[in-house]
Amino acid sequence: MFRKQLLYLTSDALCAYDWDHGVLGPGQSFPASAAGLDGFAAWLEDPQQQRLGVPAYLLTDLIEEDFQHQLVPHVRGKAGRALLERRRQQLHRDTPYRGSAMLGRESTGRHDDQVLFFALTNPTLLQPWTEALEHLRVPVAGIYSTSLLSIALVKKLSIAHEHLLLVTQQSGGLRQSYYEKGQLRFSRQTATIALDGVAVNIALETEKTRQFLTSTRMLARGDLLNTVILAPAAQIAKLELLCDNGVEVAYHFIDLQLAGARVGLRQTPALADALLLTLLGKHPPASHYPPGALARYYHFQRARKTLYGASALIGASAALWCVINLLGGIADGASTQRLAQETASYQERYRSVMSTQPPAPAKTQNMKVAVTLGQMIASQAPEPGRLLGMLSAALEQAPQIQLGQLHWNAGPPPARTSGSQQAPPQTEGGRPLGSSLAGIPVAPPQALRLEADVAMPNNDYRTALASITAFAQTLARQPGMQVTLEETPLDLRPSVALSGKSAAPAPDSQARFTLLLEWQP
Repeated sequence: MFRKQLLYLTSDALCAYDWDHGVLGPGQSFPASAAGLDGFAAWLEDPQQQRLGVPAYLLTDLIEEDFQHQLVPHVRGKAGRALLERRRQQLHRDTPYRGSAMLGRESTGRHDDQVLFFALTNPTLLQPWTEALEHLRVPVAGIYSTSLLSIALVKKLSIAHEHLLLVTQQSGGLRQSYYEKGQLRFSRQTATIALDGVAVNIALETEKTRQFLTSTRMLARGDLLNTVILAPAAQIAKLELLCDNGVEVAYHFIDLQLAGARVGLRQTPALADALLLTLLGKHPPASHYPPGALARYYHFQRARKTLYGASALIGASAALWCVINLLGGIADGASTQRLAQETASYQERYRSVMSTQPPAPAKTQNMKVAVTLGQMIASQAPEPGRLLGMLSAALEQAPQIQLGQLHWNAGPPPARTSGSQQAPPQTEGGRPLGSSLAGIPVAPPQALRLEADVAMPNNDYRTALASITAFAQTLARQPGMQVTLEETPLDLRPSVALSGKSAAPAPDSQARFTLLLEWQP
């Protein structure tokens, strides 16, 4: 956005300027007539300058500009915006060029908002020029007012009076803008009565403005109105003779050359137009008046440039990503080659060192397997300690039972043979169960066959059987334990006959029984 078109509109003419890389070009004036409109269209369509795609900023300097200060209830958000819009429509119904600015809040009462409403009351002065811009599809960035833009001029000139009246000579006439504590409250434009190039009616118009401000209570009686006049250095001496300081008015003069240097102009301007146009070209604010449909080509242009910028950024990012990946691939290839060389060197050194060593009794892999098997056997090999501990705990709870013999083995329990002897070890496919019994790969089951005697007072078999059952149940509660009663003191099978004498008392005795304990660790 290095190029702009700055259009300065007055009631009688439009002056067009080119703004290129921060430099304000010479202006070309077009009168408000059919010939002027044709000349303006030809200026825009100049094929050498290619101005149709350059954004245009329309700065108005019209006498038909109204300013009203009102109090509005303090409402925020959507309701507040709707309230301001209704008030703008009520105050200026006949023009679409209307706006408002917040000045502050009242310090007493309801603390209402102080709002300055402004509008261009004669939109027909803009219509021919805006229609020409619309017809040629020129992107219009906004419509501005010299009165509102002069706020930035006051800040640039560092004028800090509580009650300030800024007087400037512009193409449209003599402009007087009143500021209270740096905020614009009122502005008016009058015709310039010049004598030898000097505006001789400045003092008279200043007094009229002061009386108006006092009558509308914007300026209290007794307040000093500091009037700052921008004029060329050659006119300041003559203006000082025309403007006498009074009790309520004090005049100050600023050379246009100094003002131009503050703004950034390279040449001394003859009027204040160049100052305001330079401020607009360097730092354009938001549009003072709504451009409406006139700004759609500007929005299209910004959207198009945004898309182009986003596309360029995406393309640059993709190219950078490809370059980074390419450099990373090259670096990875070099690292891979270096690692391959180091691997080959280490392997060669390993072979060289190993060639000088005596033959090893076993390979490294076999040693690793042997260590693994040793650890597995140490942790999972069967041993009777834990099973005997469970049996000992159960015997402590059954003092009437006395242990006779124990037969422990790893793996499935062997079949019982005659004479209470163990059967030979089981085999798998004719081979002993070596590895599985050693705890490879899991701990094998264990079996414990015990022969014990149970106390039987008065030959009371019922009590003896209850003691054996309780003892077996205590063992069966252990995790992974299975208990089988193989032989009892009394054969309770239906096919066996019971015999005995109950007439004479029997002495105390003991009965032998056999239990099989199968435990899976």
